[in-house]
Amino acid sequence: MSATRYFLIDSMGAIVNTPPDRPALRQALKTQRTAWLATPPGQAAAAALAARLEPLLQQLEPLCLGLYWPLPGEFDAAALAPGLLSALPGVTLALPHATREPRALHYRRWDGRSVPTARDEMGIPTPIGAAADPDLVLVPCLGFTRQGLRLGYGGGFFDRWLAAHAGVTAVGLAWSVGECRFAAEPHDQPLTLILTEHEILAP
Repeated sequence: MSATRYFLIDSMGAIVNTPPDRPALRQALKTQRTAWLATPPGQAAAAALAARLEPLLQQLEPLCLGLYWPLPGEFDAAALAPGLLSALPGVTLALPHATREPRALHYRRWDGRSVPTARDEMGIPTPIGAAADPDLVLVPCLGFTRQGLRLGYGGGFFDRWLAAHAGVTAVGLAWSVGECRFAAEPHDQPLTLILTEHEILAP
């Protein structure tokens, strides 16, 4: 058996790349995502994912929904906020705020309509609202497995937060091109659901 533990998977479930470690897997996923987003399927993916997301959230009925401000290449869930406020009566919205020391993440209330004017310690836009405790969070995925594991950028912010909030429903938002395989490490926190432009995975 090969010692390789990291695999990129194509749309048919076949292995297309075997990076030697997690940093290399992240880089391969970024490169693949950039190329794919420039193709017709990639350009159509955001609308398809958005069409699946709102009905899913209506079923889950969050009281406080944790969104995220997207990095380049990620699905822009924050752009859907005005529509979600109408589709989910009474819902409160929140965005993350990350700190470097200690390395941690917490949520702040957000009105869902104005662009945040502050930035957290990672340079990502964040609101200046009061602290919030979401019961459902949307989590961006650079990569994902069909077992519900998520691969991010290596900072561990979402994993730490999820580990401290075990009862929260965590929905990963991913592009189908991000499917991969890797062995879980102690810090990895499985997601409740993963939503792509093609399907909902419920590990």
